[in-house]
Amino acid sequence: MDLVWVEQLLDRVGYRHSPLTWAGCLSGDGSDRRFIRCRFTGDPSVLVVMPGGQSPRELAEARAAAALGRHFWQAGVPVPAIYAFDPASGVLVMEDLGDVLLYHRLQDKPAADELRALYRQAIDALLSLQVSARPDFPADQCWDTPLYDRQLMLSRESGYFYQSLVRDVLGREEMTRQLSAEFARLADRAAAEPADFVLHRDYQCRNLMLPEGRVRIIDFQGARLGPLGYDLASLLYDPYAGPCAGLTPELREELLEYYLEKAEKLVPTFDRAAFVRGWYFLALQRNLQILGAFAFLSHRRGKIFFGGFIQPASKQLVALLTAPPGRDFPALRRLAREVQQQT
Repeated sequence: MDLVWVEQLLDRVGYRHSPLTWAGCLSGDGSDRRFIRCRFTGDPSVLVVMPGGQSPRELAEARAAAALGRHFWQAGVPVPAIYAFDPASGVLVMEDLGDVLLYHRLQDKPAADELRALYRQAIDALLSLQVSARPDFPADQCWDTPLYDRQLMLSRESGYFYQSLVRDVLGREEMTRQLSAEFARLADRAAAEPADFVLHRDYQCRNLMLPEGRVRIIDFQGARLGPLGYDLASLLYDPYAGPCAGLTPELREELLEYYLEKAEKLVPTFDRAAFVRGWYFLALQRNLQILGAFAFLSHRRGKIFFGGFIQPASKQLVALLTAPPGRDFPALRRLAREVQQQT
């Protein structure tokens, strides 16, 4: 990309420190946004984030990233600082956190003590997002929906799973009445959870960075209000970080207990037993959503990287459904086993 163009862009959003000496393009995960790293003589590098296009929806996403990022920073949530934003173009200039994701560190198979410490950091950061950022949360700035609710669960989690994976990849026809009824029952149960906290909705190891070994949260532009348990399920039932990375069932239980102890101190109305009961249904919803996303990104968008996680995510869905509450979803249990066998 032309360096003069980048300099002009930075001028337009009011961010210029010293002469630009280097710029490089970075790739996003499932996003169409473009990321440009800019280095300056004697000054820290920054990231210039550009929307994938200029549609109203893409510009609304950029506005949400700026507004929510500023709110989170002011609330003490460990997100990158927002330096400048141009509403007309959707161009955002933000702190550069480097290249190391929690995902990358997990690939090195850290020792148990380090792994535990990293996940405790991630939980501390999550609770900061969920609780500390709740006062004055700018729900009117959410670009997608302001609330994680039953309709979203049905259309963009269980429905997304069925359309993108079961129909598009496995070639199935319309879902059965029994399965449709189970999806509705699952959404009813998940929607019964208190939903007055800040929800990231994609809180997993590829959205957590480790500059200088400290957890920082990225990709937060889809935040909205929702239940506490969803993001914790995203983190602890994360196909990117399964048992091969050391996130064993035993460590998952230990980290759940760590979260519960911290939440009890931070949330006066927190009900441990109710949280644990509801967490299971939110974990199922999350697992369906991420399977749909993996299928869509790999088969419709051609992003083959994500296809490699369909199998571990389907194995995890089967494991979740073998728990006693899974007996209420026999059609989904059968389908999950078929998905595991055929992907």
